[in-house]
Amino acid sequence: MQRSLRVLAVVFGLALIGLGFAYQNATALLTKDSGPVKGDVIVVLGGGWSERAGRAVELFQEGAAPRIIVSGEDDCEAKRLSLVQSGVPQDVVEMECKARSTRENALFTAPMLRKAGAHRVILVTTWYHSRRALACFRHYAPDMEFYSRPSLYASKRTDWKHKAVAPFIRNELVKLPGYWLCYGVKPW
Repeated sequence: MQRSLRVLAVVFGLALIGLGFAYQNATALLTKDSGPVKGDVIVVLGGGWSERAGRAVELFQEGAAPRIIVSGEDDCEAKRLSLVQSGVPQDVVEMECKARSTRENALFTAPMLRKAGAHRVILVTTWYHSRRALACFRHYAPDMEFYSRPSLYASKRTDWKHKAVAPFIRNELVKLPGYWLCYGVKPW
């Protein structure tokens, strides 16, 4: 019994050290940016603040893709409105407003992408969510090419507390291996 408790304490200690290391290196571990690419569609994932829609507008105006799909239950209409108010023509914005998770973003958006004949898709989310989002879409729609062009909102470590992203980063450090274990979504 005492030996089991020691083993458990060592495992717990190592897990805390690993989590601390991951938190210190969160930017490198969580961010996936494919660099400048052209696609058929930009998919903006729900969540975040206004930075995701803002990033999608930048990419659209740069000519990265001619169409945008907004995916996510809670802020679908708000993101669409933000895109349109920022100059994106209303007729190039589609919505998928049922997804409540990153996994559902991929599952529910993939059929829309297939129906539209999309082959190259640019994902827009916040930097700390970009690796898992990209892995999810690649896992659930392996017949398409996916690229990540995240918003870099509060990506400097000094901004994490001030911009209130620290809890999201900690959650993401748990969700990344969780999606690997639960759904087989490999982040690397």
